[in-house]
Amino acid sequence: MKRVLFSVLLLVVPALQHAFSQPPLAIKVKADKSIAAIPSTMWGIFFEDINFAADGGLYAELVKNRSFEFDAPLMGWKELNSNKYTLNTTSGSALVINRGEQSSSNPRFARITVIGNSGYGLSNEGFRGMGIKEGMTYHFTMLASPHKESAVKIRIELTDANGKIMGKASLSPQGEDWKKYSADIKASHSDPKAKLNIWFEGKGVVDVDMISLFPAATWKNRPNGMRADLVQWLADLKPGFIRFPGGCIVEGRELATRYQWKKTVGDVDKRELIVNRWNTEFAHRPAPDYYQSFGLGFFEYFQLAEDLGAAPLPILSCGMACQFNSAEVTPMEELDPYIQDALDLIDFANGDGTTAWSKLRHDMGHAAPFNLTMIGVGNEQWGPQYLERYLAFTKAIKAKYPKIKIVASNGPFPEGELFDYADKEFRALDTDIIDEHYYNKPEWFLKNATRYDNYDRNGPKVFAGEYAAQSVNTVSPLNQNNWETALAEAAFMTGLERNAAVVNLCSYAPLFAHVDAWQWTPDLIWFDNLQSYGTPNYYVQKLFSNNKGSDVLAVLSGNAPLTGQQGIYASAVRDKNSSEVILKIINTGTTLQQANVTIDGIKKSSSMARVTLLKGATKEAVNSIENPFTILPSEKEIKVSNNTVSLTMEPLSFYVVRVKAL
Repeated sequence: MKRVLFSVLLLVVPALQHAFSQPPLAIKVKADKSIAAIPSTMWGIFFEDINFAADGGLYAELVKNRSFEFDAPLMGWKELNSNKYTLNTTSGSALVINRGEQSSSNPRFARITVIGNSGYGLSNEGFRGMGIKEGMTYHFTMLASPHKESAVKIRIELTDANGKIMGKASLSPQGEDWKKYSADIKASHSDPKAKLNIWFEGKGVVDVDMISLFPAATWKNRPNGMRADLVQWLADLKPGFIRFPGGCIVEGRELATRYQWKKTVGDVDKRELIVNRWNTEFAHRPAPDYYQSFGLGFFEYFQLAEDLGAAPLPILSCGMACQFNSAEVTPMEELDPYIQDALDLIDFANGDGTTAWSKLRHDMGHAAPFNLTMIGVGNEQWGPQYLERYLAFTKAIKAKYPKIKIVASNGPFPEGELFDYADKEFRALDTDIIDEHYYNKPEWFLKNATRYDNYDRNGPKVFAGEYAAQSVNTVSPLNQNNWETALAEAAFMTGLERNAAVVNLCSYAPLFAHVDAWQWTPDLIWFDNLQSYGTPNYYVQKLFSNNKGSDVLAVLSGNAPLTGQQGIYASAVRDKNSSEVILKIINTGTTLQQANVTIDGIKKSSSMARVTLLKGATKEAVNSIENPFTILPSEKEIKVSNNTVSLTMEPLSFYVVRVKAL
């Protein structure tokens, strides 16, 4: 029997030795000394209306071109007769009227003339269809003004992709004044590609505008609010800040299509729609029906930040259109209106209600201030022309609001001539916060995990404002949110966390993408009209943000920070609230790794550690609508002996280890 056991050992021991390509890595977490406090804003959210992230996404409106303001006024609509989807002038017609300056923010409406009793209708296709859920109630509203002696009644239907009715309601407009009419429809079944049909029956003429359909179950059940499942993904991140309304969308392809916050607040039907700058940006993904209704505007962004417990970070135009497109600029002598927009925004957010803009916030239902503390001037601008505009903004803002922190752009690239020029100038000015962007291959992220180790601790703070590993190349439509990109980002983020004394804000970008209507990939969260899922990259962000801690601790291999030795990257924090030491450790290698992690500088640890594991079977592994949980965190407990955790790290894996420091 002993001989058999000995023979088994002879076979097992070499196999175990072969499984670990390296000897156990000795790691020390120095828990008795804080390197730096971790800012509350450390991990946050970057929101931009790209990939149909607002209209057709976060903003829960289901009707596309609800007020006929697209360049093609009936885009998204089809005329109906009682038998089929076709033009039928014998039963009626639609004429789009433009009131021009009489109603400049919403000039158009549709004049419906009903001729025959068979009925005339309009059908709206939604945003690549309408996501309708069984048993859910939908609020239909419209503005209508019947003409004198008109006897037109309105029948509303929701139909699935096969034409089967899912729910219906009716309205009877009365009088000749514009009035808002509403009806509720309960869906009999589900379909992500449903449509809205509006039938006009009887005889006469009726004017209609602002035709709208919202689910009743929006985020916090706010009428005309946000899509609940998409906001929940954000809430689960526990973000420290939310940057809005985005990056390049702030600039516009030209100044006329830049984002102007004042046109996005107040009554929704008075917010001026514009074309979305991603409408024709990419030849590989044209989106001619991509517009901004601004139903999701600056008030809603501030409110969302408040809901999430996140600091608001608005970014404003500095008078420069996208330098990759038109490179149009406003002359310095005409910059004052842009600067005034910034001053008025601070007043809108923080004012006491006695000024015009703060009173508007009151009138919109939010008497308390939004506690704005940061504002960004420009997005990915560069060169001397940006610097002089930044200086003009800073002088005016600091003179009136000296406590407001101002974010400056270091341009679109993380290195090179443009970056070096901006970095030198902004550091000489002792700028509050400098925004750096990185879209690059996974290898770049691994190599740059030490990027901030030697940054000046007394200089400007860094906002890692946009980052995402590109599986193919930047702007390639073939990029995927695969496990290789997520793992590389996790390794890079250990360097961001380790340098929290310098890096105060971090956000992945872009945030959302509609699976049928995207322009840019990779993206953090994907959705269709009914479902949504988090990518592997999302779960990396969540694990860092949900395990943020309060103080950075040193993680050493020998006497050096653990920044890629044997393919291992790590960072650690202490959480004062939970009395825990939290280690994030990544194995970027393709073999098992053994690590012995000793928590130094504490009297005693708990006997068990809570371990969260995130891993993919291969570098190419992805989540999808069909398989949303291919890569998902799992949890277990492991023993702690003499303040040491013996961790067997699987290949291509990310671990979060939480140990009580007693």
